[in-house]
Amino acid sequence: MYTEHLRIPVGAGSLHVERVGRAGPAVVLLHGFGSCSFLWRAIAPRLAEAGLTVLAIDLMGHGESDRPIDVSYGLGAQAEYVERALTALRLGPVTVVGQDMGALVGLLLAAQRPERIAKLALLEPLDPDDLPGPAIRSLQRTSALSALTANTLFGARPLLEPLLRDAVADPSHMPDLLVARYLAPFVGRGGAAALLQRASAVTLTDEERQRLGGARGDTLLWTGARAADDDLAARIAQWRRVLPLASVRPITVRPCGGLVAEDAPAALVAALLAWIA
Repeated sequence: MYTEHLRIPVGAGSLHVERVGRAGPAVVLLHGFGSCSFLWRAIAPRLAEAGLTVLAIDLMGHGESDRPIDVSYGLGAQAEYVERALTALRLGPVTVVGQDMGALVGLLLAAQRPERIAKLALLEPLDPDDLPGPAIRSLQRTSALSALTANTLFGARPLLEPLLRDAVADPSHMPDLLVARYLAPFVGRGGAAALLQRASAVTLTDEERQRLGGARGDTLLWTGARAADDDLAARIAQWRRVLPLASVRPITVRPCGGLVAEDAPAALVAALLAWIA
């Protein structure tokens, strides 16, 4: 399988992009909070085998992308960095698949640059009216209670590990080695502080929130992790209100937690290929 790792300058720094396949229509994968392009390791090759060109991007400050000190890590800024990377790669309209925070980055990109987006898949997207969301708020409370900024022995682990383990329905899908891999970008003395900085940046300005409603086109909505049927129906209805101009196609696979690519990779690939086709 053709694979290459690229570093794309986007002004504020450089984004790391893993490209898998090189022949077919482009699919851009955007990870969520606390993860990186590693999230897509079981997804990208299968999509490429089906004839797609897959680009898994580390958002600014995540994974192997740069971590400049004096730039914005907000969702609007992340959408702009991704747009610059797609321009540098000379890509036409792409399909964007975004996980939680990455879903909102993809939505902003679709609203700001509709000519860029052919299709958009939102995997357990964060509620734009309840940011940064329950999981990140829990992480922030843990930090405040434990004074982890002074704890250099364990770094970000006490913050991120509970979030990762709670994001899968099957505990075997988040073994210790996988937790350690996701923790790798946040090890060391400044790891907890860096993670908390990223958490504080999961925000939308009022203008960006309003702009979401301008997103159009074919939108796949994967939602319902651990939700009761009534809650699921309400969540789907809410997203149709958030995206009044889009054609929203809901899909729910159970059992599945919020980290879809870890909990249900085969179901996710099948759903994406059927939808793209």
